[in-house]
Amino acid sequence: MTDSPARPATTIARRGFLALSGSAVAAALAACTASPSPTGATPTPTPWTPPAEPMTFPSDYVWGTATSAYQVEGATTLDGRGPSVWDTFTATTANIKGGATGEPAADQYHRYEADADLMADLGVGAYRFSVSWSRILPTGSGTVNQAGVDHYRAVVDALVARGIRPAITLFHWDLPQALQDAGGWTNRDTTARFAEYARVLFDALGDVEADWFTINEPKTHAFVGHWYGVHAPGLTDPDAAAAAVHHQLLAHGLAVQAFRASGAKGRIGIALNLLPAYPTDPDATGGAERVDASENRLFLDPVLLGAYPTDAIGPYPGSLPADATAFEALQLTGDLDVISEPCDLLAIQYYGVTGVDANGNTVTIEPTSAASWQQIRADGLYDLLTRLRDDYPQIPILITENGMPDPLPAVTVDDPYRIDYLRTHFQQAARAIGDGVPLIGHFVWSLLDNFEWAEGYAQRWGIVAVDFVTQERLPKASAGFFSDVIAANAVSPD
Repeated sequence: MTDSPARPATTIARRGFLALSGSAVAAALAACTASPSPTGATPTPTPWTPPAEPMTFPSDYVWGTATSAYQVEGATTLDGRGPSVWDTFTATTANIKGGATGEPAADQYHRYEADADLMADLGVGAYRFSVSWSRILPTGSGTVNQAGVDHYRAVVDALVARGIRPAITLFHWDLPQALQDAGGWTNRDTTARFAEYARVLFDALGDVEADWFTINEPKTHAFVGHWYGVHAPGLTDPDAAAAAVHHQLLAHGLAVQAFRASGAKGRIGIALNLLPAYPTDPDATGGAERVDASENRLFLDPVLLGAYPTDAIGPYPGSLPADATAFEALQLTGDLDVISEPCDLLAIQYYGVTGVDANGNTVTIEPTSAASWQQIRADGLYDLLTRLRDDYPQIPILITENGMPDPLPAVTVDDPYRIDYLRTHFQQAARAIGDGVPLIGHFVWSLLDNFEWAEGYAQRWGIVAVDFVTQERLPKASAGFFSDVIAANAVSPD
């Protein structure tokens, strides 16, 4: 990130590239030293040192790992799958580093059984994967593609047979291209199509005890795909981004209603990526409050409180620069009641923090990883979790993504920086549980090196390395560390 008033230039959220040495990452992970307080408050020191003894977790704590369909499956033209916006976006090679596409990715479409064995060997209790909408409904609606349903049935059965709880994401950014051609998430009709799609899956897989997540990171898909233009569908229109926010959240609520009506087993919620925003000037917190509104409260408030914040959208630094009146006009009577349909859990995805200067610009206050948007600060996770505890109705919380990339694109299994990152974040999770946060599980991102969106294959986020030529899986040192944490249900101080 750079100190620039242009938000798309300063927050290419979720995927950029800046090489960082392992030693620099380790220094960033020291964490837990004097630091600013959460957004809107006067910065005060918050020192914390992990105890000398291992920090334990509740006996029913869920340890998992995660992927998404377009990033790992490959097989983009097999068995009736229709094209998605990411197939279209990657067809323009300039959009993706190295001209890469989601073919073959990690070839999990063919290798899911072996990957399930790998997870069982690690001891993970849950696997979060996403379903490709266009494998189920190739044009987004209409006739169901039974081959697609059968594939995900086989994936679920493979997990259950190994004692791994399925955690199923309905939408992880890969909208069927036919729906995009009709307006995509700027078109209210897409919400109805999503509800139909959700019902197909609840009917097909709802006999299995599972966790379901409706929408993955609606903020990233709206902002990075519709405002910044860095992700599919590649739009650069803040008003389109605002429409995508509302319609994704409405689709979420409709899917929750469909889940209840279906009688499917398990739990359902939404997966939100949240970003603690710390003011760099304790006497000028207004900009940080606007960043917090657009990054966090624009999604948390409607889902958990049934109302949108009033300071998230508008022509001010830190806000989503869309037309607030037009955004309000999208909201029909009853929409917020649907969006706030009670969920069983809240999934949050945490990668780091941002600073906000006195003018409302996002700025770098912590060392970054190889992803330039990721400012590493472990105790930001504690601040986020306790903020959710204090500001919102109590709801079980799952951390469904948490991780960092290797500093270089070459295959490696030696990743002490990732071990340090995971250790310090697990410690902050345990600390939060001890302070009353209803945190019930932690999923590491990612199981496998994979197609990393606009970065192509230039960033590796897996705890298991993948040779994309041979598709060989090579567990990294962090996989062994994670397996030890799972076995002990505890994290050691070093």
